[in-house]
Amino acid sequence: MARLTLTAFLTLDGVMQAPGGRDEDRSGGFDHGGWLVPFADEDMGRFVTEVFDRAGAFLLGRRTYEIFASYWPRVTDPGDPIASRLNTLPKYVVSRTLAKADWHNTHLVGDDLAETAARLGERPGPEVQVHGSARLAQGLIARNLLDELNLLVFPVFLGKGRRLFPEGGAPTAYELTGHRTTSTGATIQTYRPTGPAEFGTFALPE
Repeated sequence: MARLTLTAFLTLDGVMQAPGGRDEDRSGGFDHGGWLVPFADEDMGRFVTEVFDRAGAFLLGRRTYEIFASYWPRVTDPGDPIASRLNTLPKYVVSRTLAKADWHNTHLVGDDLAETAARLGERPGPEVQVHGSARLAQGLIARNLLDELNLLVFPVFLGKGRRLFPEGGAPTAYELTGHRTTSTGATIQTYRPTGPAEFGTFALPE
């Protein structure tokens, strides 16, 4: 059974919108695209390569799919650890509006996330990976469908933009299963959901 995992790049205030370029995603009037680029280093690249090495398939939202499809097919080096997997492994795209997807080995799926996650979980291989895809990631988190979250948090505050954890989500506890820090001060944290959040109090007894 394949695990369903998420890898997301976040700012200190939880924004995950348009990390890689100014025009990557301007929806909602977002004008801070490319905020990750000054912090990219070999440590980050090494971790991302490790993640892609475990991929058996990808589950992507429409916007992230279109961003990837405009870039990665043009990277034709078979030795590139990311392009070689994105260009060959199955890609499943959750979209209500995309009529067709021409990138090799791409499959359009419906927006029933529970059904899609269950079906993809039956695939052979270690992981079905979600990268970016904010709305998709939020839906999977809300339905407790992710087996693992890789959160790369960069030392920058933006004050606006689409966040991974929106208001109104179900309180959930996580176990930290991995942690490292990059040379530019980003923290890489891997979490496994363990169930509903628990609550207590520091108040003195009456």
